Amino acid sequence: MQYHRITDINDKHFRAMHELMGRVFPPEEVLEYDLWAEPLQDPGIRVFVAVLDGEVVGATEYRYYEDLGVAMTDFTIIGRDAIGVGPFLAGQRMEDLRKVVAASGGTLQGMFAEIYNPYLSEKLEFGGVKAMNPFVRREVLAHLGYRKLDFDYVHPSWHNDGGAVHGLDLCFMPIADAKQADVPAELVSTFLERYYAVLPQKPQAWYTMVEGLKGRERVGLKAI
Repeated sequence: MQYHRITDINDKHFRAMHELMGRVFPPEEVLEYDLWAEPLQDPGIRVFVAVLDGEVVGATEYRYYEDLGVAMTDFTIIGRDAIGVGPFLAGQRMEDLRKVVAASGGTLQGMFAEIYNPYLSEKLEFGGVKAMNPFVRREVLAHLGYRKLDFDYVHPSWHNDGGAVHGLDLCFMPIADAKQADVPAELVSTFLERYYAVLPQKPQAWYTMVEGLKGRERVGLKAI
């Protein structure tokens, strides 16, 4: 299996990746094809696909915020069951991320990820891939060390229409201190404002959520 980085929408594997995203995720979670052109050229955004015998069988996107000392897993897609796509992507992603952190001279305190709440997303089929089932994914991510940040999470639709997307939890995987019980609320709010700055149309529920975080000192980490 090959771990191939995509930096251009003209990459021969990009269309297959975008089609895979469309099969697995609901429409409001998928950025339109042409709108990928600029993000892919951003050196801070790292988009990789897992390629087996010329076929895109998985994909992941992530980024590192040097000044915050944290990373974000934008998405992880497993396109085929029982061939080891998940462990391959997780291992390659962490290896690459550690190289990025080392090259910047920074630190890696932990990694954010949005995780579907299975009780709020039961109607989603995720392309029929069993490994993408929210119950399965949460167990896998729990084993990796992710925990749920203790607040009600909502995020802006990637359609940039001001819609609010529910049914997910924002989670954090502590790396520097795996046993930490909470994180600074300022870190969470700053990260969210930075991450979603690309979407000018945000729902009021998102602003209310961020303001609520700014009124707190710490956010607890709960088991998922």
